[in-house]
Formats: sequence, C-alpha cells, structure tokens
Amino acid sequence: MFGQLVKEGRLAKGIGLREFCRKLEIDASNWSKVERGTLAPPQDEKKLKKIANILGIEPNTGKWKALKDQANIDAGIIPKDLLSDKEVLNSLPMFFRTIRSEKPTPEELDKLIKKIREKD
Repeated sequence: MFGQLVKEGRLAKGIGLREFCRKLEIDASNWSKVERGTLAPPQDEKKLKKIANILGIEPNTGKWKALKDQANIDAGIIPKDLLSDKEVLNSLPMFFRTIRSEKPTPEELDKLIKKIREKD
C-alpha cells in the first residue's frame, strides 16, 4: 500500500507527519488519509518526485519505480508504460484471469512464456 510505504519511509527518516506535510506543502489531515489508505495517492509526477526526494529515494531507481507503481495500483490505474506496450496490454486479460485462478489456454501460456523470455 502506497500510504504505508511512505509512512514507513518517513518514520525511518525520523520525519513526523506535520513536518513531512509542511515539506510536501499538503494538509496533514488529508495526507493522513492517504497513509491510512482512505484517500487515493497523488498521481502527479512532480508530487511523487517531491515525496521521493523527502524520503531520500533517487529518481529512476527500483525504489522510485516501486513508489510510482504503488501509487498507480492504489489509485486503480494501470501504469502508462504498460498501457503503451501493445503486447503487454493484450496479455492483461490472461493475467487477470490467471490471478483469479482461471486457467489460461495453452496458446496464451505460450505467448506469455515467449514474452517473459524476451525480457531477460
């Protein structure tokens, strides 16, 4: 969960909620809702970069990508880089069925295996 990830990061840095919100220029009561998961995380790239900067997360690192992905996931959004990849986009229905414990067809499995091998 995005809010929990940020909360753990700020606490690890010894940053209190009010100080974090002051640096982020956001209302503490609203941000508290984000941390509790009752309010969707920000999607604005500048705001996410500011959060990362406060937490000491370097741009274009695994931690940065995880932060961005978690913000998208918690907002119910498929990340833009995945939506722009036609093959990935076409594989999403099979992926969704698979995680719902519905078996993919052999052809779908072959396509997925091929796609995974191409990424290596």
